[in-house]
Amino acid sequence: METGTRSWLSVESESPVDIAVTGSRVALLVLTVGFLGASLSGLRVSMRAQLLAYLIGMVALNLPHGGYEHLANLRRRVNKFRLRYVAGYLLLLFAYLGLFAVAPVPGLALALAVACVKGGGGDLHAMAVTTGDDHLRTLPQRLLAVAARGGAVMAVPIVASPATFRTFSAIIVGLFDPGALAASGVPLGTTRVLVGGGYGALVAAHLGVGFLRRQGTGSWLADAAETLLLIAYFAVVPVVVAVGLYFPLWYSLRQVARELAVEPAPANEGADLLAAETTAGVALRAWGLLVVGALSVSGVAAILWWVAPNPLGTAPLLYGAVAFWSVFISIVALPHVVVGSALDRGRGIWHVP
Repeated sequence: METGTRSWLSVESESPVDIAVTGSRVALLVLTVGFLGASLSGLRVSMRAQLLAYLIGMVALNLPHGGYEHLANLRRRVNKFRLRYVAGYLLLLFAYLGLFAVAPVPGLALALAVACVKGGGGDLHAMAVTTGDDHLRTLPQRLLAVAARGGAVMAVPIVASPATFRTFSAIIVGLFDPGALAASGVPLGTTRVLVGGGYGALVAAHLGVGFLRRQGTGSWLADAAETLLLIAYFAVVPVVVAVGLYFPLWYSLRQVARELAVEPAPANEGADLLAAETTAGVALRAWGLLVVGALSVSGVAAILWWVAPNPLGTAPLLYGAVAFWSVFISIVALPHVVVGSALDRGRGIWHVP
């Protein structure tokens, strides 16, 4: 039996790290219990409300955090590195946009994989400095943790909400080639069985091996509870709402906790983008960077709108807006993960000293 940890939902500590981690748990637990209760009572949330929840979560709440991650990663770098970072980012972004344009079904498959890697990878690094990861002793175990936690984002909805998942997949692909998903001949029933069975095996392996290698510090117990919470959340909450609120309420909160827990970057890495002699000067620099970020995001969205033959698909407005934003966020997420982490092993977006 593991010992040494406070109650899983404890807020006794005033540490901002503990508050952020507990907040992410409480948020998903409340949504899971709430939607489960509504379902058992025969209540249904309209699709219009679900679509609005997705757009609010992904656009208004989560997008600013993505921009902040870039700022934090580039803030104290030398200019040469900043140029390489931006160049690599743009190269991958336009390459991925090109893939969607010429082969939207593989583009969708990559988008699903990126969402899983981003969620699982972010969780792995947050776990290391918040609840602990001493039960993950090898690289294969760490990869299992990424698959188990990140896989919940897409694998569970494929099994739990196949019709909705299929509908929005078709709309997303339809931005570039209506009917391409149906023409691909991918059988939904077989996909559910393969994804469900494969994901279940990964989760069992992750939790089983972690249990055998636990150190009694409570890290495995926290990991198991959070993994099961993610599975329950994506199984119970309608997929559109679940995905839309997962990133701001879980991923972003836990990345805030991770950043608060790690050491700040050394001041001598490069000139601080926010360095100024006065508070007003810092605020002005921050405002300028926000403007640059907003213009960059708008530019990518405009290019996607121009490249996609059917930028809102063939569905009603809100459905099309969700599909458009899903493609957009996937296009910017791939280089965000690859350049900001895999290709920047010194101080990537998930850097843990």
